[in-house]
Amino acid sequence: MLSRIKNRVLSRLARRKYAPDIAIDRAPRLVRLGSSYGGWTFEPSSDLQRSTIVSCGLGEDASFDVDFASAFQARVIIVDPTPRAITHFREMQARAGQPAATEYVKGGKQPETAYDLQKVAADALILEPSALWIENTRLKFYAPQNPDHVSHSITNIQGNSSQTDKYIEVPAVTLQTLMQKYALAAIPLMKLDIEGAEGKVIQSALESRIFPGQILVEFDEMNFPSDQSKRSAEDTDRRLRQAGYKCRYFDGISNFLYTLR
Repeated sequence: MLSRIKNRVLSRLARRKYAPDIAIDRAPRLVRLGSSYGGWTFEPSSDLQRSTIVSCGLGEDASFDVDFASAFQARVIIVDPTPRAITHFREMQARAGQPAATEYVKGGKQPETAYDLQKVAADALILEPSALWIENTRLKFYAPQNPDHVSHSITNIQGNSSQTDKYIEVPAVTLQTLMQKYALAAIPLMKLDIEGAEGKVIQSALESRIFPGQILVEFDEMNFPSDQSKRSAEDTDRRLRQAGYKCRYFDGISNFLYTLR
């Protein structure tokens, strides 16, 4: 018990010490959709209605994707090659058109019965079983340290050398390739929860002149506080600001919202 308390205190101190210097220009009107674990905050706007958005990182919590598709009569391209995520998606898809039978739970594994799919069209949620990356290739997708967790990482973000032989190989695609595949002229909103790959993916997108209207991003390295995690978040923030984005929201942990407005 004392050890757990000590670890929590040390974690808070490390987060404070290595917190990135990111200015928040909070938007006046924000909305949060999804569960307490898998929900995201964004700025509601008319271009989201009947739109197609890109949501990278499903895991076993599709609450944001389902609630967004329902609220905005939108199509959501869900990008995740993790086997457990694919299984979760298929179990959810089997309940198309049905109301929720249970509530969202607090953890990151939602029961498929918790999703309200009454107002979600059968073809509104589309799974792209690939990893979003800076080139079209196949790559190693490293397993998390805790086998109870689902999220794999291109960058082996947890940095445990014992994990080097624990990976799967998955297809990877660029954002440009996704846009071509799904005939997207623009992306009004993109969610990135991709376990440490977000900085390179954002840099690649900006260099390709792809500017999503809103970027919901988790700077996953902030969950492992260090000088490197601080620099990485600040470098990505700088690139986004140079491209015309403003940081509109920070949840106090690692999730941020950037918009072009």
